[in-house]
Amino acid sequence: MAVTLTEAAARHVSRYLIKRGQGVGVRLGVKTTGCSGMAYKLEYVDEIGAEDMVFEGFGVKVLVDPKSFSYLDGTELDFVREGLNEGFKFNNPKERDRCGCGESFRV
Repeated sequence: MAVTLTEAAARHVSRYLIKRGQGVGVRLGVKTTGCSGMAYKLEYVDEIGAEDMVFEGFGVKVLVDPKSFSYLDGTELDFVREGLNEGFKFNNPKERDRCGCGESFRV
């Protein structure tokens, strides 16, 4: 499978990279933390690493390290606005449970 992003997410990332003046895309990964075990981490990147798996959608690159990919395979990165709030949303088919605060998840 792959890691994908919606047109809304790609548009947001593209705008930010232009505003930032540099960058090749975003890196999506996971880290161990929180009450459910893992949390998503997302950061803008300037260079593609040798180990990075590269996925592209709507002209935007999403980089994933091989260790995180086993937890993220099939994930769709979206950017949503809900009322006054906006942010990235991770639609991960492997996610089985999420903590009450929404900060961490379990596969």
